[in-house]
Amino acid sequence: MTMNQRLALATLTALGLAAGLTAVTLAKPATYALPGETSMLKQAPDRGYATAEAYCAACHSRDYITTQPPARGKEFWAAEVNKMVVVYGAPIPDSERPMIIEYLAATY
Repeated sequence: MTMNQRLALATLTALGLAAGLTAVTLAKPATYALPGETSMLKQAPDRGYATAEAYCAACHSRDYITTQPPARGKEFWAAEVNKMVVVYGAPIPDSERPMIIEYLAATY
C-alpha cells in the first residue's frame, strides 16, 4: 500500500469514527410511559400471594396471570412458572416456586 493510500484510508477511518461518535452523542434516550396496572392478584392469607406478588409482578403485568383461562390446574401453573424461569430468566429461587404454583393453582 502506498503512502497516499494509507493516508486516504486513515482519513476515511477517522471520518467514519467521527461520524459514528457524532451520531451517538446526538442520539436521545428513548422515553415511554407504561400503562397503568389494570388488575390485582387475588389476596390470600398464605405466603403464596405475597411471593407471587413479589416475583411475578416484578417482571410483568398482573394481567398475564389474571387473564389466563380459569381452573387450569397445578400442572398448567407449574409449566408457566418453570417457563418464566427457564425461558425468560425470572429470578425465582427453587424454594419459592412450589409456593407460587400452589397459590396460582388454588386461586386462578
